[in-house]
Amino acid sequence: MGSGWQRAKRITSAAFRPVRGRDLSLHAAAITFYSAIAVVPVALLAIWLTGLAAGADRVRRLASYAVETLPDAIGAPRAVEALVDAGVELTPLLALAALLPASLYGEGLRRAFVSVAKPPNPDESLVGWRGRLLLLPLLAPAPALLFSILLALPTTTGLVRQGGWIGFGGIVLSFLGVWLVLTPVLLWVFRVVGPASPDWLSALGVGSFTAANLSGFLHGFVLFCSLPLDLGIPFGGFDEIGAGVAVLLWLYLFHVIVLAGYSATLALSGWRVRRAGAAATPTAGQARKGPVTS
Repeated sequence: MGSGWQRAKRITSAAFRPVRGRDLSLHAAAITFYSAIAVVPVALLAIWLTGLAAGADRVRRLASYAVETLPDAIGAPRAVEALVDAGVELTPLLALAALLPASLYGEGLRRAFVSVAKPPNPDESLVGWRGRLLLLPLLAPAPALLFSILLALPTTTGLVRQGGWIGFGGIVLSFLGVWLVLTPVLLWVFRVVGPASPDWLSALGVGSFTAANLSGFLHGFVLFCSLPLDLGIPFGGFDEIGAGVAVLLWLYLFHVIVLAGYSATLALSGWRVRRAGAAATPTAGQARKGPVTS
């Protein structure tokens, strides 16, 4: 028991070594600032592209399952419905205008990752623009990823409505669907958007684990939306402000998980590089003996 605990402690310590001495909370808050600007344009572009590929009416119909299932305590269904309507009705000119604020998310991630990566790259320049440009390719698979979730909504929401173990099965299927969609996204973010470029296997392994945590976290947010909380009390009764602050708080925690996952990816990648280097380096005894001849 003791050895297992010590081993888990060493693994956890190694995973967070890249962020030791860094203000993780501050970096997560910085990404949250950028994401607050970018999240709606990113969602609009993803919905617009999905509507172009699958049809606006079909996107509306499939999204209606989520709208009907979401809890209404803080107005989540109305917000999602308005977002879907705005996304499918986007014009090419408005989509082009949304690209700039949407790309800010990449800038926030890149800046935070540059600060987390050790050792920092002194030659890193144009950090913001690199992050923006490297994030934009994720818009290409966005229709397929979003449409896969929309296709699963009729099944998962139907199961959830039945309650009991069947409803629990619907939640599990929803969790797995979001997990599978987030895994390639985080693989690209950790491997390409980040400046350190960890190896693909480390990025895939830790990225998949991080995606599973984020999937559970997002389902926790849906549960939070169902709680009968008066979010306007700390803000003089302004419910809209309270709801906005609550969403920002969840976004902040979301990015704490992302930064922790990136840190663990760097730690695992560095360990794999050191292990490969040690295996390739001959021992002192082997070096003195020299090559073996027959």
